[in-house]
Amino acid sequence: MRQTKVASRYAKALFDLALETGKLEEVRNDLALISGVDHPELKVILTSPIIRSDKKIAIFEAVFAGSVQSVTSAFFRLIFSKGRSVAIAEMIESYASLYREHKGIKVVELTTAVPVSAEIKSEITSLLSKNKMMQDKTIELQEKVDPAILGGLVVQVDDQLFDASIKHDLQFIKRQFIKNMYVSEI
Repeated sequence: MRQTKVASRYAKALFDLALETGKLEEVRNDLALISGVDHPELKVILTSPIIRSDKKIAIFEAVFAGSVQSVTSAFFRLIFSKGRSVAIAEMIESYASLYREHKGIKVVELTTAVPVSAEIKSEITSLLSKNKMMQDKTIELQEKVDPAILGGLVVQVDDQLFDASIKHDLQFIKRQFIKNMYVSEI
């Protein structure tokens, strides 16, 4: 079950505290470190509602002691003691969203059929930066490779989608052939 409302409130509190203490970047790096841990058992232990909070705090401190800021460590102790650890992933994502909004960073998702070169990425970024919606924003390009689009590209910014893929064009042509304009409809 998603814990979006709880996650956004806790992330906002952490963001405000990090901003107030001047540790915005450090906390972001700490959260990236914590979410980047590729140990499924640790993630299960930290998010499990069955394991007691004092055990979670001890495990967290043992794993991340000296690697994270005191603000981050205190935040996770609070999460564990309040029983909100099931929403850790959502809290980290919500914090990242608040960080990007504060820094003026726009996430642009670029989907292509094959990986693209750095030159093409920079050209796409420069074209996007000329857009009125993207002025005064830093563009963070997230690349996805999807062979199903056959060719071309798909660019998504927030809720706007620009689909210049061959798959989209073929679907458009198919719809035109299905509706034959030379046969009268009865």
